Amino acid sequence: MSSSSRGLLLAGVGGQGVVLASMIVADALLRAGHDVKQSEVHGMAQRGGSVFSHIRWGSKVDSPLVPLGSAEVLAAFEWAEALRWVPYVQEGGAVVADIRTIVPPGACSDRRSWSTRYPDVDAQVFDCRHLKTRLIDATATATELGNVRAANSVILGSLAAFLDIDLLHWEAAIEGLVPRGTEEVNLAAFRAGREVADARLPRLASAPEGFSGPHEIDIRHEWCKGCDICSRVCPEYCLELDVDGKLAVVNAKACTGCRLCELLCPDFAIEIHPPPAPVVLGAPVLSR
Repeated sequence: MSSSSRGLLLAGVGGQGVVLASMIVADALLRAGHDVKQSEVHGMAQRGGSVFSHIRWGSKVDSPLVPLGSAEVLAAFEWAEALRWVPYVQEGGAVVADIRTIVPPGACSDRRSWSTRYPDVDAQVFDCRHLKTRLIDATATATELGNVRAANSVILGSLAAFLDIDLLHWEAAIEGLVPRGTEEVNLAAFRAGREVADARLPRLASAPEGFSGPHEIDIRHEWCKGCDICSRVCPEYCLELDVDGKLAVVNAKACTGCRLCELLCPDFAIEIHPPPAPVVLGAPVLSR
């Protein structure tokens, strides 16, 4: 491996578009004139498991693998994956992390209490490593632009601030690799990511034991193709296909927020919202 090469990592959960985002970064680096090597692990992509990609670039690169403690930047598409991969970032490096939390379906067997055990979103966990941090709410930004599936482009926009690649190379890579017809929304999401404000992190009170109240089930019928996966996996029988093959909520009050339907939907057609709860907002997370 050439000593002049540099490395970065992208990490997230299956279904978030980590592999596509990695291809875009690699393509942008190639367009900028670098030798680039890329490798990804995505065998768990269909099961909500960890997905990650190594990228190295420079004048000559022999291997794509980024050694422990050597990455200049980590782009994490999910909070637990940020914690999992931060040891790979070098002292004084950078972390761009989405504050979104995605619990793997297999962890939802105890669905009434898993949320109390999920690691808190807290920027101070990176302080001991002296890392430059940028925590963003990419999902919220993409939703405001009209397509939640463009969240990965929001993250790429934030990542771009830490890489010396001209904007024209980024935009050419995005236009060339995203699905046809989504170029404009992904470019808009990338540009928004370059300017997006640091997320304001909620400090939530400890959740009460047991069922915390019904969650809201939001179905985007224009995206749903009636595959029936969600209704079959729902442990509380909240969902059902009607005689016309249209998904309907039949028992909203029973929803415990396990989010199996949301996590396993191949078309991002379902989103689960928690019941309203008092929230105390903390100060914005500032990059150092």
